[in-house]
Amino acid sequence: MRSPDPIASRVAGLGHHRPSRVVTNDELTGLVDTTDEWIRTRTGIRERRLMTSDDTVVSMGTAAARMALTDAATAPQDVDLVILASMTNPERSPSAAGQIAVALGMDGPAVLDVNTACSGFEYALAMADQSIRFGSATTALVIGSETMSPVLDWADRSTCVLFGDGAGAAVVTRAEDAGIGPVAWGSVPRLVGSVQLPPAPATFAQEGGAILRWALTEAKEHALRAVELSGHDIDEIEVLAFHQANLRIIDPLAAALGGEAKIVIRDLVTSGNTSAASIPLGLSRAWHAGELPPGALALLFGFGGGFTYAGQVVRLPTHDPVG
Repeated sequence: MRSPDPIASRVAGLGHHRPSRVVTNDELTGLVDTTDEWIRTRTGIRERRLMTSDDTVVSMGTAAARMALTDAATAPQDVDLVILASMTNPERSPSAAGQIAVALGMDGPAVLDVNTACSGFEYALAMADQSIRFGSATTALVIGSETMSPVLDWADRSTCVLFGDGAGAAVVTRAEDAGIGPVAWGSVPRLVGSVQLPPAPATFAQEGGAILRWALTEAKEHALRAVELSGHDIDEIEVLAFHQANLRIIDPLAAALGGEAKIVIRDLVTSGNTSAASIPLGLSRAWHAGELPPGALALLFGFGGGFTYAGQVVRLPTHDPVG
């Protein structure tokens, strides 16, 4: 059977949510052998948001989604696909995407959860783009939502100081011109065990040194591949939105891609590493703060557990932020 002629898609709105609880570096000195200076010089993080008793993957994802829908001037009932990216949702069924759809009063959209850890939002965005291009959906809601704090070892200073909780979301709709480029994605077999989250009561663990080396030596070529696939040149990219893992990764990678002339998202300074939520959370916060030009081209590039990576060029919404 012949595939239908492709339809273009675009990002129509962005949203985010962070818990109300702020935890500074100084507060962590009472838990582990660390200092504010040690954390800032090795990661760039000053503080992070941690979930309260009212926060869940579903509740935060719902709040971020609602904000994105408002920004896109889209009714929940118009959404026919919801994809939720998370590595920390404690429920296997029902899906978090399904629960969010119900919470927003949607009219029976297709729903699914994906887990490629810190690259999850980019994987989900690619799936939404492809679904719209080939006629399986008309309007998609793509969400990254993570509650990292319950799965951390709070006696391990190499990991517990890095992470935060939060959610980010994007509304993706049909468009006459392509606003989302083809995804450059893949995995790194030798690093498959570098990020681990075993069943409870085991806690999160990672090989930070191995991930850092990969990011500093191999991430650039995959990010440039995403730019190449989009048909644009790196000089046309105005915004760099990488996984918010560590400034020792973000800043060198940005510099290698001409970051001195671009807007670089550094949301981890006050949000920490929020895994699959980190790119949409940081992008949305900058968007709603008026820091990003409407219609600008942004390069998204995530990487993390599995070991997976994914990136694409997207055009930001063309309107002024709403909500």
